[in-house]
This record gives sequence, structure tokens and C-alpha cells, in this order.
Amino acid sequence: FLCGPATRCSGQVMGVLSNLQYTHAYKVNMTECISYDLFVCLTQAQEACGPLEIDNALTMVRGLERDMQETKASAAEGKLKPLPGETLEKCSQDLGSSTKAVSSAIAQLLSEATQGNENYTGMAARDVAQALRSLASSARGVAANTDDPHARNAMLDCTADVMDKSASLIEETKRAIAKPGDPDSQQRLAQVAKAVSQALNRSVNCLPGQRDVDNAIRTVGEASKKLLSDKFPVSGKSFQEAQANLNEAAAGLNQSANELVQASRGTTQDLSKASGKFGQDFNHFLQAGVDMAGQSQSKEDQTQVVTNLKTISMSSSKLLLAAKALSTDPNSPNLKNQLAAAARAVTDSINQLISMCTQQAPGQKECDNALRELETVGGMLENPTEAVNDMGYSDCIDSVMENSKILGEAMAGISHNAKNSNLPEFGDSVSSASKALCGLTEAAAQGAYLVGVSDPNSHAGQKGLVDPSQFARAKQSIQMACQNLVDPSCTQSQVLSAATIVAKHTSALCNACRLASSKTSNPVAKRQFVQSAKEVANSTANLVKSIKALDGAFNQENRQKCKEATGPLIEAVDNLTAFASNPEFASVPAQISPEGLAAMEPIVAAAKTMLESSTGMIQTARSLAVNPKDPPKWSVLAGHSRTVSDSIKKLITNMREKAPGQRECDDAIEVLNNCIREVDKASLAAISQQLTPRDDISHEALHEQMAASVQEISNLIEPVAIAAHSDASQLGHKVSQMVSYFEPLIMAAIGTASKILNSQQQMSVLDQTKTLTESALQMLYTAKEAGGNHKAAHTQEALEESVQMMKEAVDDLAATLSEAASAAGAVGVMVNSISQAINKMEDGPGMEPEGTFVDYQTTMVKTAKAIAVTVQEMVTKSNTNPDELGGLANQLTTEFGDLASEARCAAMTAENDEIGSHIRKQVSELGYSCTGLVSKAGALQCSPNDSYTKKELIDSARKVSEKVSHVLAALQAGNRGTQACITAASAVSGIIADLDTTIMFATAGTLNRENAETFADHREHILKTAKVLVEDTKLLVSGAGASQEKLAQAAQSSVNTITKLADVVKLGAASLGAEDPETQVVLINAVKDVAKALGDLISATKAAAGKPHDDPAMLQLKSSAKVMVTNVTSLLKTVKAVEDEATKGTRALEATIEHIKQELAVFSSPDPPPKTATPEEFIRMTKGITLATAKAVAAGNSCRQEDVIATANLSRRAIADMLHSCKQAAFHPEVKRDVQSRALRFGSECATGYLGLLEHVLVIIQKPSHDLKQQLAHFSKRVAGSVTELIQAAEAMKGTEWVDPEDPTVIAENELLGAAAAIEAAAKKLEQLKPRAKPKEADESLNFEEQILEAAKSIAAATSALVKAASAAQRELVAQGKVGAIPANAVDDGQWSQGLISAARMVAAATNNLCEAANSAVQGHASEEKLISSAKQVAASTAQLLVACKVKADQDSQTMKRLQAAGNAVKRASDNLVKAAQKAAFEAQDDQAVMVKSKMVGGIAQIIAAQEEMLRKERELEEARKKLAMIRQQQYKFLPSELREDGQDQ
Repeated sequence: FLCGPATRCSGQVMGVLSNLQYTHAYKVNMTECISYDLFVCLTQAQEACGPLEIDNALTMVRGLERDMQETKASAAEGKLKPLPGETLEKCSQDLGSSTKAVSSAIAQLLSEATQGNENYTGMAARDVAQALRSLASSARGVAANTDDPHARNAMLDCTADVMDKSASLIEETKRAIAKPGDPDSQQRLAQVAKAVSQALNRSVNCLPGQRDVDNAIRTVGEASKKLLSDKFPVSGKSFQEAQANLNEAAAGLNQSANELVQASRGTTQDLSKASGKFGQDFNHFLQAGVDMAGQSQSKEDQTQVVTNLKTISMSSSKLLLAAKALSTDPNSPNLKNQLAAAARAVTDSINQLISMCTQQAPGQKECDNALRELETVGGMLENPTEAVNDMGYSDCIDSVMENSKILGEAMAGISHNAKNSNLPEFGDSVSSASKALCGLTEAAAQGAYLVGVSDPNSHAGQKGLVDPSQFARAKQSIQMACQNLVDPSCTQSQVLSAATIVAKHTSALCNACRLASSKTSNPVAKRQFVQSAKEVANSTANLVKSIKALDGAFNQENRQKCKEATGPLIEAVDNLTAFASNPEFASVPAQISPEGLAAMEPIVAAAKTMLESSTGMIQTARSLAVNPKDPPKWSVLAGHSRTVSDSIKKLITNMREKAPGQRECDDAIEVLNNCIREVDKASLAAISQQLTPRDDISHEALHEQMAASVQEISNLIEPVAIAAHSDASQLGHKVSQMVSYFEPLIMAAIGTASKILNSQQQMSVLDQTKTLTESALQMLYTAKEAGGNHKAAHTQEALEESVQMMKEAVDDLAATLSEAASAAGAVGVMVNSISQAINKMEDGPGMEPEGTFVDYQTTMVKTAKAIAVTVQEMVTKSNTNPDELGGLANQLTTEFGDLASEARCAAMTAENDEIGSHIRKQVSELGYSCTGLVSKAGALQCSPNDSYTKKELIDSARKVSEKVSHVLAALQAGNRGTQACITAASAVSGIIADLDTTIMFATAGTLNRENAETFADHREHILKTAKVLVEDTKLLVSGAGASQEKLAQAAQSSVNTITKLADVVKLGAASLGAEDPETQVVLINAVKDVAKALGDLISATKAAAGKPHDDPAMLQLKSSAKVMVTNVTSLLKTVKAVEDEATKGTRALEATIEHIKQELAVFSSPDPPPKTATPEEFIRMTKGITLATAKAVAAGNSCRQEDVIATANLSRRAIADMLHSCKQAAFHPEVKRDVQSRALRFGSECATGYLGLLEHVLVIIQKPSHDLKQQLAHFSKRVAGSVTELIQAAEAMKGTEWVDPEDPTVIAENELLGAAAAIEAAAKKLEQLKPRAKPKEADESLNFEEQILEAAKSIAAATSALVKAASAAQRELVAQGKVGAIPANAVDDGQWSQGLISAARMVAAATNNLCEAANSAVQGHASEEKLISSAKQVAASTAQLLVACKVKADQDSQTMKRLQAAGNAVKRASDNLVKAAQKAAFEAQDDQAVMVKSKMVGGIAQIIAAQEEMLRKERELEEARKKLAMIRQQQYKFLPSELREDGQDQ
């Protein structure tokens, strides 16, 4: 009902839309809008219904309890039958899974109740009820399939008890919600939850098989109590009998352990039988072990035996627990591996005991141990569907190779030592062989698993947030240790041992909680893990304290305190274990496809053959060690050895052939080659204009398909690279995924190209698509070669290069698509991009953020302001130029993507989760608003005259601006103080810019005083404001360590004060009068230094906020504060000395020296500059140093205050400009590292040398002397030397392409290139001209205008080629040495260069005149004569250019031949134009009809008028000739010699 309005409104809006483009733009976002409204409506409904959830859950649980009672009654009457499909195994597994689900849901319920959120608590209660319903159904199925009435009733009773306790828990939860934070309610809640957990455990223990496992665990525990005794009486058996008995019992226990592993994967009956047998065998083994302990000769040996027996007891308990866990939940990940590991641990501990206790012939026990190990390890190969370890595939192959080498040596040792009866060495070889075989088996099992999961149809397992089995093992160990602690017979050493176990496991649990809380994005789970870890840590600390007291005084009272302290710890661990078993945190097991299993089979089969033959080999070797003279046995041994070797070779071959990802890479390479062929075909068709347009799909749909494919490919580049680098099992999956997007991309690209009319754009799309496909192909070749082997260094570098190439290709194609989309008004891609950015931000933690909240806050503020500027520009363009909206929408999309990325990191680094979620929420809302604005921009671009759409765009823009302000407010709430610092720093930057403008006015002499005011009127105000600023500075520095509120106040106050100070100083400077500009500049520079220092101080304060005192940011803050105080002091001194004629120059020089020192400190810092500069700009800045040095030397000699002030101002500007440009040029990306360090070194030396010069001038002014003035030359030479080095460093930055900008030949080449550019621009102008339209007449032809345009175009093209050829000719002359790159005699070569320059200019000017004349002639505003004259001028200037170039060139030069050909082309084109114009003029004359008047008087008048016109024209012609002759004479005086000769020839 709440969602109705949203749906109805959207339907009405769609009904009234008439514009098709607008309808499409609306549809783009319709899904998202409805989804968002639906989400809001559902949230409101959920909040309204939240309290009812708890009551509904309670009703459901009470109903389940009644159902259990009815089921029990049915069972008693013999009417309880299993439902269809219910078997004992299935129901048992379902019961185990349901139990875990109930435990998890209860943990969630407790967490939500503790938080006091009624809505979420209701949802958690509903989840508990649902899990209990599944539990009741499973329990009924188990009872129905159980024949034993006692076991059946126990199951139903326990399940009913679970329902009863759960109902009590929900009731208690309801009461706790009513009193949030009440400690009594929380305590009762915890007690009831514990009762539910105990009831659940009892219900699980009622399962068939589980009872027997529990009995076996109890048997192990009871039997192990024998080991707590201090005395072990000697049995009546001899040592040999005891030894034989122990060997027999060990073999029986090892076999029972392997049977238990197999039974845990089978039926409940199998598990019941195997666990009972294991308990009996353990009892028998332990008794044999105790007998052996009684046989021990010394106390030390006896203790060692008992310790080993305790280890076996612990391993056996863990094995039984693992078997129990696997039987209840066979699909749980990692349990199979844990069971196998527990079985190996039992075998290893048995072997350790046997090795210590038995006295056999050397080599015999090593053989027995090896056989037991091989029997245990063989279980890994039964069904390797889980990861055995963390090894990658290449590591597995390396392990197989290494172990096969060790095994080969060991097998040779076994044979050799058995033959020569070297029995100790024989034993070592057997142990070595056993270890190598275990390693081989483990590597083969892991390799087989990786091959299986690498199949594209398989799914690899995923690690969960926590490992529930780790928590369960820790819980078991802690419980056993606590039982030992409270055992009255426990000795002092056993107490300390138990305490060590507790501390070890609780520490591991706390670390696991810490990792889980950092990884999860669920805030409730994050808090719960942290809280649980605190509870475990606190209860452990209390227990350790009581253990220390017990250790100090071992009495009954302390033992009781110790017992009391174990309770809270066990309870805390139980709660944590229950919470960690939440399915949300569980791992996802691997799913291996039939194809994957088939690929695994050869590896597994080879490994099994190897194990079987190895077992036979060791059994045979055991016999030969006792009786080496048995020839048949030797042949058997040789056969087994040969089989082992063959199976290992087969294993290695199979592993290499089945390497994960190789087959998929080959398939993908073939697909990409086909794609490239398709693009090539399309390109050929496009070139020959035969690419048929696709009519079955729109251009926009094709474009969006391309963009989507490119985006998906881009997302998969990094995963493929990671898989190729170190994760072979994922290589096939990722490669197959990536290549699946190429076929749609190619089809869309060809379709898009087919719909483009411009052939150049067609080829651009196809070429970029082909480039991307080729780069992907190259990447796949390198990925295949790398194959996930991180050790193959030679392939990793090639892989990185190919990845980078592919990223660049993707970026290029994406940029082209983005530009095309924005130009066409297609906004679907942009909307998707914004939605993806929002989703990525809300997904929570990805990579750990590197910066602090303040860093992300600062960049977010900049980005948000940039978005506001873009939005404002969109509003402006919507009225003036809607075509540009697409580009602005694209820019807005990019800026929002950056903002969302920064917001994710800002939210992760915020002070608390509330601020982080608030920032995310505001940025998400901004994203939705941006989506609307982008859609409106696309709609308006499609229909620019739609006023309704324009109004909607303006409304959307207003919403986006409003959301930007909300984002800024959210950031301010996060750290109000640092946000105020960001705002303050921006304000100070504005003040500095304003002061720079004032300095420009003062330097120009236009900063005039108002009225008749004097500086004295402002002095006191300046001093007072400066003192207030000092106080604000103190508050700002102290604010870094204070609250955010105080920091914000200090930042705002300092900005207000610096604003007032700048204003009052500007008024004071103006009052000095424009007649003293240097003093005005000194005063304004002083306050500008203060403003810059304040800006740096604010930035340092922002960075240091909340940091400890020893943090480097705090040291930077102190340094900035010192600079601030120095600059304020300098301002005060300057203010006091500004009217003192005797000292103001000195004061200005002191201030400049201090300023240069500060600039030098910034220059020396490793921070890169905000922008880069070219070496030419750098060199231009060094020229100011030379001028300033001369001024400084003059001021030092004259000692006049006016000269000193001028020097101070000039020096400040020159040194600052030099240092800035030096650092900017040095950090240019194309500058090499050694050149960079060289430039920085000489820049620093230059500034230091100039500083020395100024300090020397300061000494001279204060104490003038002839000797000191003589030393000025030394200082100035030092500065000059540094400047020379700087210029050489700049030349090195340019490399071999460096040219002297003052070289006349360089000037000439630049002029030639400029002329070529001018001619090309004129040609483009001609292309746009069309003949004027006029009414057709019978005797008129339009051919003339068309001829003019064609001829003019050909002249422009020919002159362009001519000037470029002249430029090439000049380069050839320089290369031949006929014209020096740096001329020895600038006058001679300058004349040549000047001749070429003037000729090039003349060509450009003449061509330009020709174009203007052509334009005028076509438009009907000029005569044909003007056109002919312009064409002749082009030909004349071309001839002059040719003469200027030919003066020093070789006649046989190819460049000169090209130049001559270009000149001839210009001449031909000019002649054609002249002929066309003359012909047109002649035809016009022929066609001109003269109307002769018939009357006599009229005819005479006509003759007189014609004669008058003829005489006037003749006179005008004569005057024009004289004028032309005078112009040529005047030009002749200024022409170079080469052109004069040309003139004489003419």
C-alpha cells in the first residue's frame, strides 16, 4: 500500500510524455527511481511492523513446542512414521545444520537486543523461529527413523526442551528491549541464552553415532586420568612383553583412527561402530603405555613416556571431535582436512612414543613408523575436493620435483644400506623416504584439487570471515584445561601447564576476533566480535590472576577462587563460539564439476600407485634389513622401486600437462585471433565503402553494448594479472570470463562503425577495438607463460608490461566512447557509471586506505566544489549552448566517481561508524541526484528547444547543488575543525591572490592615496591587528591538540584577522602615495609573507589535528609556527621603518633575505611542485637573476636607500620565480633523475650565492668601506657561475633537441613554420567558401566563381608545401655546416636568415591577400583585376623565397629539388588562377553589349562621355605605375643582398 503512489506517479508521467527522446531518457532511470522508492516504502513498513515480529516469533516457537509434545505422543502410540524422502542420515545432517543455524540466530538476537534496536531485534527473533522450525522438522525425522524407544524419546524431549528454552529467551528479549541498558536484564538474557545452547548440545548428542562418539570421548578422558598419577607400578610382564604389547596396541589404535576417518564420511552405524572400537583400542593402548612407563628405569624416562601418552590422548580427543563435527555437517568446508590432520597427529604422536620406548633391531621401528605414516596420508587421495594447504600450483610442482629427488636418494640408500647391513643408515634412509613420500602425496592432492577447481564449470572454495573449527578446537582445549584446573588431584606444575594452554588459546581467539572485525562490513558483527574479544580477554585476565594466587599459596581457598574464575571464561568462549558459527561467516566449499574430476583423475591415480608401491617397497626392505641374503626379495624390492619411479614420472608429466588455465588460455587465444580477423574484414569493407549498416539495432544500443563490454574487460584485467602471477587455479576462470566479452565487443564495434558516415571515425573505432584485442592477445600469451608461477621472474616483467598496455588500450577506447556518448546525448553509460560508483562505495571495505580522514576530507571538499562548478556550468550551457551538455555530463560523472571512491576511504577512516555511514548516505543521495541531472542533460541535448526539459534540468541542478552542500556538511560533522581549516586555507589563498594584484598596481604606479591621508593614520591600526593575529596563531597551534570545536573557532578567527590586516595594510600602502611605488611594494610584500605563513600554518594544523606529540606532523606544525612569528615580527619592523628614510631600505633588504631563506626551504623539500614547466620557461626566469645581481652590486656601491629598496623588491621576485620554475622544470616527467638532481643542486647554489650577495650588501649599507665594496665582484661572479650552470642544466633537460632561442637560424625556422601555419589556416578558410547565390539569367555562367575557388585552394596547398620544403632546406644547410647552428658572425648569417624570414613572411602575406581577394570576388565585392594582382604577388614572393634558399644550397640536394618542385607548383597554380580570371574578364568584355542611342544629340553625348572616361583611365594607369615603381624602390633599400640580386634580374 505504501508503494502504490510511486508506481501510479511513474505511470502518469510516462503517459503525458510526448517527446520520444525524453521518454528514453526517463526510462534510463525509471528502474532505479522505482527501486529507490520501493526501498523507502519497505523500510517504513518494516519499522511499523518491527515490534510485532517478536510476538509472532514467540507464538511460532510455542506452537513448535506443542508439536513436539504431540509427536512424542504419536511415537508412544507407535504412529510416528518417517515422511517420504526422510532417511536417518539426511535428517541427522539436517539436524546438525539446523543446530548451527539456531546458535547463530540466537547470537544475532542477543547482539541486537544489547544494541536496543527494536526493529532489528524483531527480525532476529523471526530468524530464530525459522531456524527452530527447521530443527523441529529434522528432530521429528530422526525420531521417526530411530528404532530404539529410549533414543527416540530422548531426541524428542531434548528438542522440546530447546523450544521451551528458546521461548523463554524471546520473552526475556522482549523485556530487555523495554529496558535498554539495564544490567539485570542483560544478565538474565545471557543466562537464558546459555540454557538454550546447552539444550541444543544435548539434542545433537542424542543423534545416533553422536552418542557413541561422546562415549568414546568420555572413555578417552576417563582412561587418561591414569596419567595424572605420580606413581606407575611395575606390571608382572617383562620388558620385551611390554614392548610387544605396546607395538600391537599402537598398530590397532592407528588402524582404528583410519577406520574412524572413513566412518565419519559414511553412515551413522559405521560411525557408531568405529568410535566404539576406537575407544576400546585407545583404552588398550593407554594401558600398554602405562605398563611401559612402569618399566622405565629413571624418573626422567617415565615423565617423557607419560608426556607422550598425554599428547596421544589430546590428539585422540581432537580426532573424535573432528569426526563428530564432520558426521553432523558433511558439507562444511575444511572439516575433511581437519579430520585428516587430526588422524596424522595421532599417527605422529604414536610413532614418537614407539620410537622412544621400543628396542628393536635398528631400522625396524623406522619401517613401522613409515608404514603407519603412509597409511594415514593415503586418505588425502580418496577425494581431494578441498585445499590441503596454501600452496599454489607451481609450488606443488616444485614440491613434487624436490621430494622426488630426495626420494630417489633415499631409495638408493635403502637398497645400498640393506645390502651392506648398515642398519642405522638404513633407518635414516627409510625415515627420509617416508617424509618425502608424505610431501609428494600432499603436493599431489593439492595439485589435483587446484586442477579440479580451475575447470571453468567448477567453483573454488572461499575462505570465510572466521574458521568455526578453530574456535571449536580452542573451546575444547580451554574447557579441558579448565577441567584440569578444578580437578582436586591437579598438581602445581599441571596448574601452570593448564594456565599456559588457556592463555595460548584465548590469545588466538582474540586475534581472530580482531581480524574478523577489521574484515567485516557489518557494523553489528564488527561490534560483537570486539565485545566478545573483550569479554574473553577480561575473564582470562581474572583467571590468570587467581592462578597466580594459587601458585603462590596452593590451598583450598585459592583453588575455589580459581574454579569460580573458570566459569565466566567458559561462558564467554561458548558465546563467542556460537556467534562465530553463524553461516554468514562460514566458508563456501568448493564445487568441482565432472570435467574437473576427470582432469584430476590421472594425478590422483599416479599418486595412489606411488603410495601402494612405496608401502610394498618399505615392507620388503624391512625383511631384507634382517635377512639381506634373500635373492627373491631383492627382485621384489627392485620391482617396487621401479614402479615408484615410474609413477612419480607419470605424476610429474600429468601435473605439467594438466596445469590449470593452459587449456583455457589456448581457447581464449583462438577466440581473440578470430576477433582480430573479423575486425580486419570490417576495416577492409569500410575502406572500400562496402560496410553494410546494421538495421536491426539502434546506434545508441550498440554504443552502450560496447561501453558495457569495455567496462567488464577493464574490471577483469587485474584479476587475470593476479591469477597469472600467483593463482593458477583462477587463471582459467578469469581468462574465460574476460574473453567472453570480446565477441560482443567486436560485434558492437562493427555495428557502430557501420552506422557512422565519416570514414575517419569509422576507422578510429575499428582501429582502437583492434588495438584492445591485440593487447589482450599479448597479455594472454604472457599470462599463459607465467601460469601462476610467482617464482618465474622472467615472465613477470613481460606480464606487467602487457597488463599496462592493455589498461592503456582500454582507457583509450573508453575515452573515445565516452566522448562520442556525450556528443550524441547518450547518457545510459554515464548513469551506469554513477550507479557502479555508488554500489562500489556502499560495498564497504576493499583495500585498506593509506591516508587519514583529514586527507580524504580535503580531497572530497575539492571534488565536491568541482561538482558544484560543473553543475553551474551545465545550467549556463542549457540556455546558451545545449550541445556542450554531453561533455559536461561526462565530466560530472567522472568527478562523482572520484568523490565516491574518496568517500569510501573517508567513511572507513572516520572517528566512528555513525559519521562514516552518514558520509556514505549523503554521497549516495548526491549520486542519485547526479543521475537525474545527467538524464535531463541527455534529454535536453536531444531536444534543445524543449522549455519543459530545460526547466527540469535547472531543477535537477538545484537539487545536486543542495546535495553537494549536504556532503560538505557531513564532512564538517566528521571533523568540524579540520573542515574549518580547509575553508580557511582556501580563504587565505584568495587573500594572497588579491595582494599580488595590489602589488601589480603599486609597481605600475597607480596605487594612489585617498584624500590627504598619511601613513601615520594607519600605523596603529596595523600594529594592533598584527598583535591580534599573533594571539590567533597561538590558539591555532594549541587547537591541533584540542577539540574540533576549538580548532574550528581558531581557524575562523585567524582568517577574519588576516583579512582585516591585509585590508588595513593596503590602505597604509596607498597612503604612501604612488610616487613611492617601491616602498608600497615592500609593505604589501611584508603582509603577503604573513598571509603565506598563515596558510602554511593552517595546513600544518589540519595535518597535526589529533596526532600524538611525537608525530612528525607535530614537528612540522612547530616549524610553521616559528615561520609565522618571524614573518609577523618582520611586518611590524617594516611598518615602523616605512617612513624612516634612513632605514627603510635596510629593513626591506632584511625582509627580502628572510623571504628568500623561506623560499629556499620550500625548494629544498622533497615534495613535488603542483605543476611542471618547460626548460625554456626556466631559462627565461634565470635572466631576471642577472639583472637583479647588477642592481644589487649597484646598490652596494651607491648605498642609497632608494636603490636598496628597488634591489630588495627585484631580488625577491627574481629569486622566487627562478626557484619555482627550476623545481617545476626539474620535476617534468621527461626529465631524467640525474639531470633533475643537477638542476635542483645548482638552483639551490644560485639562491644561496645570491643570498650571500644580499647579506654582503646589507653589511656594506650598515658599515660602508672600500674593501667591502671590492668584494662585491666576487659575490656577483659566484652568482653568474651558478646561473651558467643552471642554463646548462636546462639544456640537458632538453637533451639533443636543445636549440638557442636567440639563434637567427632558429628564428628563421620558426618564422617558416609560422608562415606554413598561416597558409594552412587560409586554405581552410577557402574550403569553407562557396559561390554566392544569385538568380539565374539566360546569358550568365556560374563557372567563374568555382574556378576561382579551386585555383585559390590549389595555390594555398602549394604554398604550404613550399614553405615546409624551405624549412627542410634550412635544416639541411645547418646540418652541412654552411649555416652554423650558433653563428660565428651573426651579421652575415643573420642576413641570410633575415632574407629567408622576410621571404617566408611575404609568401604568407601574399597568400592571405589572395584568399581575401578570392573571398571578395566570390561574394561580388572585388574586381577580377584585384584577384589577378594577388595571384601575381604570390608568384613573385615565391620566386624570392626560392632565391633566398638557393644562395648557399647544393644544386644536387634532394631537399632543394623538392623545394624547386614546390615552387613550380605554386607558380603553376598562380598562372592558372590568372588565366581563369583574365578569361572571365575577357568573356565579360565580349559579352558586354553597348546600346547606341538613335538620336543625334544623345549619340554625341555618349561619345564625349566615353572619351572622357578613357582619358581618365589612362591618367589613373600612369599614376598607378609611378606609385608601384616608388614602392619597389623603397622595398629594395631594406631587402637583403640575395633578394636585391633577384630584383635586378627581374
